[in-house]
Amino acid sequence: MAAAAGGPEGSPVCVLVLGMAGSGKTTFVQCLAAHLHGQRCPPYVINLDPAVHDLPFPANIDIRDTVKYKEVMKQYVIIDTPGQIEVFTWSASGTIITEALASSFPSVVVYVMDTSRSTNPITFMSNMLYACSILYKTKLPFIVVMNKTDIIDHSFAVEWMQDFETFQDALNQETSYVSNLTRSMSLVLDEFYSSLKVVGVSAVLGTGLDEFFIQLSKAVDEYEREYRPEYERLRKTLEEAQNKQKREQLEHLWKDMGSVCVQGSTLAGPADASAMGPSELILTRGTLDEEQEERESDTDDIDHEVTEESHEEPAFRNFMQDMRMKCQRRSNPNE
Repeated sequence: MAAAAGGPEGSPVCVLVLGMAGSGKTTFVQCLAAHLHGQRCPPYVINLDPAVHDLPFPANIDIRDTVKYKEVMKQYVIIDTPGQIEVFTWSASGTIITEALASSFPSVVVYVMDTSRSTNPITFMSNMLYACSILYKTKLPFIVVMNKTDIIDHSFAVEWMQDFETFQDALNQETSYVSNLTRSMSLVLDEFYSSLKVVGVSAVLGTGLDEFFIQLSKAVDEYEREYRPEYERLRKTLEEAQNKQKREQLEHLWKDMGSVCVQGSTLAGPADASAMGPSELILTRGTLDEEQEERESDTDDIDHEVTEESHEEPAFRNFMQDMRMKCQRRSNPNE
């Protein structure tokens, strides 16, 4: 069965379940988990909705708790997200989680919509716009799950997506000003509908899950065929940009070191500059001036000593002459 097939080479398939509040995301996740347990393929379930009171399924990771866990490699990783779509889709944390999973494992976004509340064409178009924005934001394989088919069959929504005239006829019955905007938007979403995977599911009765896993398997193949090469290309581009930046920084560093070398040659002389490398010049920076000051101070001391000797020499000669004259007088007292 499709439910027993995980990702390629035993890697898990990450299923990110998104949808408006009340669309039945948590119930759908419970249904998925029960179905996979029945197939002896227990999933790794993550709850990212902090507002849920009673979780109807066992979660390996629950955002409401602070837990320490080891990495668990399962065939399916199912992530239940908050009902406020923007909290996960457009937040930095949601983007980080999505990209981290998608860059490592086959990942599929599942958008759950409430079929019973989408019988109005304007509400239906609002759901489709949400789905379209999430698709282009995440850039991942996408499945629309039309939940609560136990209340109303989803065939009318599929017909609206496939037949533009039928949807326009339904819009003609609406008299609000929003219907004109909806009519214009329906033309834009034709391309979106053409490649969209749609499954009708009842999370309460468990119907439609076999078709869902068939579409999930196709989405995983689509990820491996189209999305993984793109992620690898983006990763390679990022690495090349980082390496280029490092090379430019290194070149700037060598240029700075070369300018230090030129300055060092003017201070230390040609012989010293030729003998010292750039790294040695950096290490001796600040010491050249000190050595020059020491040499200048030594020169000052020498000059000072020479000056003192120049003053002392005539006095010493006069003293020696006086002593010789006294000795001569003593030796010749008659003189």
